Amino acid sequence: MKTVELSIQTGRRRGLIDLTAACGDFVAAEGDGLLVVFVPHATAGIVVVELGAGSDIDLMAALDRLLPRDDRWVHRHGAAGHGADHLVPILAPPSLTVPVVSGRLTLGTWQSIALLDPNSDNATRTVRLAFLAG
Repeated sequence: MKTVELSIQTGRRRGLIDLTAACGDFVAAEGDGLLVVFVPHATAGIVVVELGAGSDIDLMAALDRLLPRDDRWVHRHGAAGHGADHLVPILAPPSLTVPVVSGRLTLGTWQSIALLDPNSDNATRTVRLAFLAG
């Protein structure tokens, strides 16, 4: 298994960070197999979504409607709404798997791999990429 750890600077910005290019570069010299993308954080997830056409804005707005950023949460520390951040994994799991064919991600035309980070308390996130040849 080939693996690498990425350090992603979010700058305390809530939202989606595009990982597609880093994932594509990671598997470019490989043949067929599976790419696993994993974020070892309790308040972040990995998603496949269209970016840059407004879907990213819609996703964050929907997330805020589903998990309001207020003081209703039992888990309370950090920025307002931090308790909601701990529920993100029910909607955006911490990992995903993408098939790789001849060293290329098999994403659809408008699909991107993104880190979903709703938590403004962490300026740096870790993302683990692993390639399983097959």
